[in-house]
Amino acid sequence: MDIGVFIPIGNNGWLISKTSPQYKPTFDLNKEIVLKAEQYGLDFALSMIKLRGFGGETEFWDYNLESFSLMAGLAAVTSKIKLYATAATLVLPPAIMARMAATIDSISHGRFGVNLVTGWQRPEYSQMGMWPGDQFFGNRYEYLDEYIKVCKELWETGQSDFKGEHFQMDDCRMLPKPEKKIPIICAGQSAAGMAFSAKHADYNFCFGKGLNTPTAFAPTAARLQEAADDAGRNVGSTVLIMVIADETDEKAMAKWESYKEGKDQSAIDWMTTQGSVDKKSGKDTNVRDMTDPTSAVNLNMGTLVGSYASVAAMLDEIDTVPGCEGVLLTFDDFIKGMDDFGTKIQPLMKSRQHVSVTAGAA
Repeated sequence: MDIGVFIPIGNNGWLISKTSPQYKPTFDLNKEIVLKAEQYGLDFALSMIKLRGFGGETEFWDYNLESFSLMAGLAAVTSKIKLYATAATLVLPPAIMARMAATIDSISHGRFGVNLVTGWQRPEYSQMGMWPGDQFFGNRYEYLDEYIKVCKELWETGQSDFKGEHFQMDDCRMLPKPEKKIPIICAGQSAAGMAFSAKHADYNFCFGKGLNTPTAFAPTAARLQEAADDAGRNVGSTVLIMVIADETDEKAMAKWESYKEGKDQSAIDWMTTQGSVDKKSGKDTNVRDMTDPTSAVNLNMGTLVGSYASVAAMLDEIDTVPGCEGVLLTFDDFIKGMDDFGTKIQPLMKSRQHVSVTAGAA
């Protein structure tokens, strides 16, 4: 089972809490995390894109780096780990994104891939005068279908004359072509999102669910398998999981309870309001049900809380879900979390016994 790290490109990572670790995103922070991930044998690192945060007392995600620029820098200082940037497709024309990806492919010598997002939080784009109107909620996957077709033509042939409703290329040229195929990741959870992933993606992220219920995402993975079978393709699921670990279950749970008690309600309310604007396509990329009080504080991703041994056992359970090919991890404290995973959790995992740790890993 592949393991990746969802690096903290936004302030405070994925905990919307006043009592969780508070920090701003920097290149140096993310470099340290990704170098640790590489040393501990993790398979990939992914950075999101967020153009406007949720505010609140913690100014949640008000501070954010840019995904492609960050991954270009990380490509230059790593040698083995695969790197994925996220493309905000409403503000990056496909020919520009394709060229940026080819450039980072060159920097990384074929270790680069792209996560495609359609955009769901209207203020991210309306603040720049780039929101196409709320009808976009209903046709965004038609837009994305044309978008990736242009990119693939450029990556594969160096030229595109694509003509569609949203994009019209006129002998568009792009050289050099990537050294290797650019893998595509999506995170669609709706029927339209799943259908797009089944048609175009190599992997589809799905959201873990609940507290210490590692296989609760299995129905979502099954839906993707069904869509991929219909499309005649093989597309794996990668589940998004937060790990909060300590020496004992009790110590880890105490941290989790503290984070919940300190939740930044005004920031959570902002996200809930923005997610509810989309009435046409239902829950989709990055939109989560924030009404569950047990886990709203971490964007309602699946949460594994426990001792190092307990977390290792739960991660191994994930490996039993049909169609699941990987886990994308977040942590409450990323530096300590990476070291704890690499030295105390991963060595206990049956599904990671093949991994060799680089000498000198802390």
